Amino acid sequence: MLFKKQFEQKSVNGVKMAEGILSFNSITLNVHSFFLDGVLIDTGAKALEGFFKPFFNNLEIQQVAITHYHEDHTGCAAYLQEKFQLPLFMNDIMIGYCQKKADYPIYRQLFWGKRRPFRAEPIEEVFHSRKGTWRAVKTPGHSIDHLAFLNQATGQLFTGDLYCQSRTRVVLREENIPSIIESLKNILTYDFDEVFCSHAGYLNDGRTALKNKLEYLLDLQGNILKLYDEGKNHKEINSLLFPKKYPITFFSSGEWDSIHIVNSIINGRRENSYFSSPVNE
Repeated sequence: MLFKKQFEQKSVNGVKMAEGILSFNSITLNVHSFFLDGVLIDTGAKALEGFFKPFFNNLEIQQVAITHYHEDHTGCAAYLQEKFQLPLFMNDIMIGYCQKKADYPIYRQLFWGKRRPFRAEPIEEVFHSRKGTWRAVKTPGHSIDHLAFLNQATGQLFTGDLYCQSRTRVVLREENIPSIIESLKNILTYDFDEVFCSHAGYLNDGRTALKNKLEYLLDLQGNILKLYDEGKNHKEINSLLFPKKYPITFFSSGEWDSIHIVNSIINGRRENSYFSSPVNE
């Protein structure tokens, strides 16, 4: 498979940013790694390791904070650990998974590369860098272990894959839209100005961007549940609300699809109804 690779670096308000871009036919995906005050946030993809290495080598990294276990965020973790003996920190839920050989679909291994095992430590809710105090905020939904990192000294928020774009139309099968909604509500209670997204990059008015995504998902959730209550099934709702099909759906054999948005919202209400129902004795 012939992939086109690109790499860009820039600095925004003290944050050093590295962006790796991979293209194959009509599919283009990207991922960022950020550096601020000795803290490296996410490590990029193994397939782009040759581009990320010079970026890492020119930084004075003291610790690595990982937003979540996905291979485009952890692909160079083993290199950083072996080359610099750096401490890596992440949510403890997926630490065991990351200590083993890559276990994800072949198309993702071809696209992002085959992540090598690495050893991470559980991250503390509050941790420190040279000049600031950071908070690791649990923001599950995109993945069960997802975290956002807030530098409380600068008001800069690193959101991993919580945002990505305001109007989500396809998601991974594992994603949970009701959980993303709650995570967005939670993160908006914190005091921050700028947002650095692992895929959208720098968002100057990050709070507004996150609010817009929350409003979109709440509206989408309402529309899906309304159609479901009117008797429409999952596939019918998906066809009505997401008539356009994207190349990533076919390329991933359905692992990325709009139907997962519909499923997670309807299944989420079923689960809430079950747990809120009185128990018959």
